[in-house]
Amino acid sequence: MSTLHRIEAKQLEPRFARGWHCLGLSSQYRDGKPHRLDAFGTRLVAFAGEDGQIRILDGYCPHMGADLSEGCVEGDAVRCPFHDWRWRGDGVCDDIPYAKRIPPRAKIKSWPVMEQNNLLFVWNDPEGNPPITEQAIPRIDACFNDEWAEWEVAELKIDTNCRELIDNVADMAHFDSVHGTELTHFSNQFEGHKAIQYMRGGSARLSGDSQLTTVATYFGPAYQITEMTGAMDGVEIHSILLNCHVPIDLDSFTLRYGVLVKKVPGLTEEQNREMAKAYVKQAQDAFYEDVAIWHTKTRVDNPLLCDGDGPVYQLRKWYEQFYTDIAEVPAGIAEPRHFVVLDIKETV
Repeated sequence: MSTLHRIEAKQLEPRFARGWHCLGLSSQYRDGKPHRLDAFGTRLVAFAGEDGQIRILDGYCPHMGADLSEGCVEGDAVRCPFHDWRWRGDGVCDDIPYAKRIPPRAKIKSWPVMEQNNLLFVWNDPEGNPPITEQAIPRIDACFNDEWAEWEVAELKIDTNCRELIDNVADMAHFDSVHGTELTHFSNQFEGHKAIQYMRGGSARLSGDSQLTTVATYFGPAYQITEMTGAMDGVEIHSILLNCHVPIDLDSFTLRYGVLVKKVPGLTEEQNREMAKAYVKQAQDAFYEDVAIWHTKTRVDNPLLCDGDGPVYQLRKWYEQFYTDIAEVPAGIAEPRHFVVLDIKETV
């Protein structure tokens, strides 16, 4: 009998996670134009009306299939570029210039939207249920505090399934082999819709000779916030990292990675801005080292783990809840589970 471990990777179900998905800075959608969004296996359109509210609708006009993001914003609605049908923010067609009567079925899906932390979010649920109250995106006070610089956000397309990104929550070993981070503590906690990673160690890139500490929390399946304390040129740096994704289809997703940096007292605005940009660049470079690997690796449903690996299977069980009908989510998923993978006590 063979003792070889064969990689298993079953065909993924054509389904996308239930939860809030971040679409980047909300300000970028307030330019008076419709914006194309490729997400959840379809096309969406986002636009801000005259009232300043951002709406998201199904992106293809059901009349003859035109792309609404190629149209124009009019009042609190968007007009189709093909035949000028106008679609309100609630998805109802309220004007067809050449028609005497609007068809009763002239309505498209209006997607639930949330703005928080100067970011825009859209709610996806394969069952069509409204957003879950307790999963609302929490406020980050630093986003509204002059002591912090504004978000620096980068966006790129990743050509793999978004499940590869989630494994990072429990993958302790790669922080050393990929990022050169020497860890002294690594643990995970899974509770309800939150997955938390606690990490402590050293990073020549992000903390110099000082200690690097991070607390990274997924709020739902696609939005992660990391509170990080490190150093640059001997100056302690406090930062908040944004790591979020939106699936385009089963084989690709849009990744948005951002950083907030707390201004250093005693430095001018210009010096703080340059310090923030340099630190953001270093943090992004570290993250993009993962991206290079995702583009070339294969999916493994049955990873062969050793005793130094993190709770990968437990993480995947937590994550699976977002692909399961809400009535079938195990009740025990709400119970907190804590896993300590590494804890080296400091010596005096």
